[in-house]
Amino acid sequence: MSANALQNISKIEDSLWEAADQLRANSKLTSSEYCMPVLGVIFLRHATNRYQAALQAIEVDQAAGKMPKRTLVKGDFIKRRALMLPEIARYDHLLKLPSGANLGAALVEAMNAIEADFEPLAGQLPKDYDRFENKLLEDLLRNFDSEALRKASGDVFGRIYEYFLMKFAMQGAQDNGEFFTPPSLVQTIVNVIEPDHGVVFDPACGSGGMFVQSSHFIEHEGLDTMKRVTFYGQEKTATTIRLAKMNLAVHGLEGDIREANSFYDDVHRLQDGRALWGNCDFVMANPPFNVDMVDAERVKDDRRLPFGLPGVNKDKRVSNGNYLWISYFHSYLSDKGRAGFVMSSQASSAGHGEKEVRRKLVETGDVDVMIAIRSNFFYTRTVPCELWHFDKSKPPSPASVGGAGGEGAALNHKGNVLMLDARNIYRKVTRKIYDFSPEQQANLTAIVWLYRGQRERFLGLVQDYCTRIASESAAITPALTSFETRLTASRAPLVAAFTESAIALNTLTSEKQRAFADAMAEWAEAANAYVTDRTALTAGLVGWARICAHADSKKSNEAQHATRQSFDPLAEAARGLIKQIDLLYKLAARAAQLANELATDETAAEFFDRRATGKLIKQLDEERKAAVEQLKAATYLHRQIAWLQDRFPNAEMQDVPGLCKVVSRADIEAADWSLTPGRYVGVAPVEVDEDFDFEQTLRDIHVELADLNREAVGLAAKIQENFEELGI
Repeated sequence: MSANALQNISKIEDSLWEAADQLRANSKLTSSEYCMPVLGVIFLRHATNRYQAALQAIEVDQAAGKMPKRTLVKGDFIKRRALMLPEIARYDHLLKLPSGANLGAALVEAMNAIEADFEPLAGQLPKDYDRFENKLLEDLLRNFDSEALRKASGDVFGRIYEYFLMKFAMQGAQDNGEFFTPPSLVQTIVNVIEPDHGVVFDPACGSGGMFVQSSHFIEHEGLDTMKRVTFYGQEKTATTIRLAKMNLAVHGLEGDIREANSFYDDVHRLQDGRALWGNCDFVMANPPFNVDMVDAERVKDDRRLPFGLPGVNKDKRVSNGNYLWISYFHSYLSDKGRAGFVMSSQASSAGHGEKEVRRKLVETGDVDVMIAIRSNFFYTRTVPCELWHFDKSKPPSPASVGGAGGEGAALNHKGNVLMLDARNIYRKVTRKIYDFSPEQQANLTAIVWLYRGQRERFLGLVQDYCTRIASESAAITPALTSFETRLTASRAPLVAAFTESAIALNTLTSEKQRAFADAMAEWAEAANAYVTDRTALTAGLVGWARICAHADSKKSNEAQHATRQSFDPLAEAARGLIKQIDLLYKLAARAAQLANELATDETAAEFFDRRATGKLIKQLDEERKAAVEQLKAATYLHRQIAWLQDRFPNAEMQDVPGLCKVVSRADIEAADWSLTPGRYVGVAPVEVDEDFDFEQTLRDIHVELADLNREAVGLAAKIQENFEELGI
């Protein structure tokens, strides 16, 4: 997703939240009371979007003869990850209700119809809409009916749904380590453990994000989620279970999610009657961190604690519940299972009883990948964390089977652990929130591939970047042409009014005229230089795309390096052209401003339309932004290739200071059994950022300022409200 698209979605999210929160204020309800009704409306909007997309896909298949023309059934929609919504539950039906209709009753009827038609949602959807006034419900429905939202794809609306889950979580967050799991971290876990078959279990499932992301991963492989996996979840809060079931249902998914406190309860059984314990193919979770109130007497004999209790205080409480979770996750796995979970950064180097559990865990050889994440990835906390990954299917250490392994062999055997320090890898979303871009996630995953000896997947990612560069490069010429057309249109009225008009020239003061003439000359000179460089760049891009199309680069690391290196000068030229485009816009704006000053003369004013010229300059700025973003899109992808190839030049796993290192059990023992990545990878060498993006930095500053302004307005309103309540 491009930076512009990301910014547009962020604006939509913020505007929707602002509108919905204003309605909450008008309803006099608390956030917890308002949460479920609002999420219910978003659920209907999202479900309707998915229903319509699935219906369109069905009609296309029927027209192409891939599917018989017959009465549709629920399975036709579930197959396409959507619900077959009854008509009374479709968003457009609710919007078309006659004026004065009881919207509260209509929404309850819609929810009941969905529950009656989709058994997993029975009793889960919100139905307390009768507490709202009709006008408020009408406003709420219309807030989520913009043209952008009607056309929003599943991924886009899924993000908006997650955004609202996050915002409500922030308003109701408790100080006990429980908070909404950022999709960026969930996706990273999914990328590492690849949950594409069998039993997938989340014993602290929250709103079900782990299951949804697993489904996206499976569908990306071209497979049918519900034919490949069975989802099981436990969650101790009934309201959160409702959210999880809604989240699954809106994606056309099902799962067995039950209310239970996973510290004490293990309530699930497989269809054949076996327990989940020891039989899960994948375990995924973001459990509450640092819980210190677990009753040691109740868990001391739990079979899910093969490494024993981590430590008990004088009140017979487990000192810290982190290693209870860690032990549980490991014990649930089958003999070939994988686990991925979020954990407090304190846990990887904790001492005393926790260190003893960690030692036993390392000695199993099942610890696979440790990833350090910087602070500010969570929405409600600023704490750093680590992503732990287990893999019980890792092969034995070469030393234990009498061999050292050949060149390029996988390093993920039971004697090793991949330490990956991703604290310097992030994208700033807001002043307080960071995440990974899709490319950053892909690059981190590529390191795991190399660790596992999957060189062809690494090369495939590089090839994908090459293909995308070619695609983005092909769009550069049209973007530049649009900019140039608007640039010419912006110059024409200035030339006509103040260069070709003898009357205007004769009536102008020499000082103003000289400044304007100098500005126009500088503009013309810059334009000539731009044309020369633009011609060279576009010709070079065409030639590079031709070379790239014929290069057998997917199979050859050497060919990929040559392809990337041949683009290096083009990337440099593109960055230079961006500066020239920005300069041309500034010169055009300056000339227009000087023309405005000249046009204050009554005689000159009749030759120059200031309003029309101002509009042209504004349009020129839009075309400038589009052209610059297109050039940046190509150079950005080129940087991704450079990032990978500079660190892994042979397309094989190697230690990279400050980023990654494959460590042995002996290394871990020497480090007091620590699993903290930063302790092993060292410090990255200082790099000069030749691609420093000044404009992006200014945008980041603008984002921070906008956030601060919003917080200031909210704080001022709260202070005013408090004063009014005090009668001051």
